[in-house]
Amino acid sequence: MAEITAALVKELRDRTGAGMMDCKKALAENGGDIEASIDWLRTKGLAAAAKKAGRVAAEGLVGVVTDGTRGAMVEVNSETDFVAKNEQFQGFVRDVTQVALVGNITDADALGAAAYPAGGTVTEALTQNIATIGENQSLRRSAIMSVNSGVVTAYVHNAAAPGMGKIGVLVALESTAGADVLEPLGKQLAMHVAAANPLALNGDDLDPELVARERAIAEEKAAQSGKPADIVSKMVDGGIAKFRKENALLSQLFVMDGKTPVAEVVAAAGKDVGATITLKGFTRFQLGEGIEKEESDFAAEVAAVAGV
Repeated sequence: MAEITAALVKELRDRTGAGMMDCKKALAENGGDIEASIDWLRTKGLAAAAKKAGRVAAEGLVGVVTDGTRGAMVEVNSETDFVAKNEQFQGFVRDVTQVALVGNITDADALGAAAYPAGGTVTEALTQNIATIGENQSLRRSAIMSVNSGVVTAYVHNAAAPGMGKIGVLVALESTAGADVLEPLGKQLAMHVAAANPLALNGDDLDPELVARERAIAEEKAAQSGKPADIVSKMVDGGIAKFRKENALLSQLFVMDGKTPVAEVVAAAGKDVGATITLKGFTRFQLGEGIEKEESDFAAEVAAVAGV
């Protein structure tokens, strides 16, 4: 059986919000397997669903830039938030995001090999940054969005400087409507994505493995109700339908009013201007998602309370 360490208990607590003793018990029941322990806690009603695997822990910046029908987004990580406030680091993020846009680059390795505006490659510029600033940094990921006609709009949450912050979003709207209509609509939709964190554009686009996992959890919880099999089946189907609705962008309730599905908001905007507006897609980067920091002193508190 795997050793249930303080670090494991802390990680499970960070990812689920469950109590430390519950986390310790879940890990013991599941041989120290984090993912299985998360599902176990959820079947017991002790943890909320995690929309993204892993903790948000790394520092750095997400940079975004748009140019009419195209947009780019890049994440550059650093060891501390202090470096994210450094003007040299911010300038690098700004330049690299522009390089990604111009080169239509979606691969981090390819972006690293691309030419840097001041000379050399992006990787060489990053190496120079590390030497000058004195802290490790890494180019993590890049994304591009585009439409044939319409706009790609961007939004940055917790902005540290124009076009860069802790959460970045790109939204692609395809339409013959003017930018004066599409830009403000796209900005509101991007703000919604930042806040609501949808997992897909449509319910049918959700990761099948994720849906299967949710179904397994729903079946376990429904079985514990003691109700007849046909009722349990309906409970499970209803739970999955709700999961799809709440995690797909087009069916989510618009955060601006809390009552209108996003699909209806887009359709209404098109009707107002007499042109079809299609929400083609979105991309959302949250700084450090899925990356773990080194264990903090909080582990000592975990150990003291959980007895590990």
